[in-house]
Amino acid sequence: MYDQPRPNPATPAMTFDQMLERVRYEGAYPTRERAAEAVHHVLAALGRQLTGDERVDLAQCLPVEAALTLTAQIPTTEHLTGWGFVKDLAARTGATPAVARWDTGAVLAVVTRLAVVTRLAGPDLLARILRRLPGGYALLFGQAELRQPQPAA
Repeated sequence: MYDQPRPNPATPAMTFDQMLERVRYEGAYPTRERAAEAVHHVLAALGRQLTGDERVDLAQCLPVEAALTLTAQIPTTEHLTGWGFVKDLAARTGATPAVARWDTGAVLAVVTRLAVVTRLAGPDLLARILRRLPGGYALLFGQAELRQPQPAA
């Protein structure tokens, strides 16, 4: 399955260099290289989880280099919870879960800002992404995790 580009793609709200600087600031990383590593690892992991129009729309919000990292991944059939996402990222990168969670928070905070400010995506892109993913991702994106009460059985 290949994601098809949409007509009239939006111009990303920031360049890849600007994105790296924002992630470096958010994550308090000592170097741009460390920020770039976090961006590529987290977006690759997100690319394995996100499918459909939300994947395409998010890619269009990102700078080209980041979008390529996201969309180069083949989505997996195993849908991970937010905590599963962090554990999987830690296992793939050799980091501790705490470092993987830190990296995820730093990168997705910037991705959230990009998704919100891009006019093409609209303000509901983040809500659509969170509806598509299993529970636990809202906190990773810096949002409150609001759940509908489940009826008693």
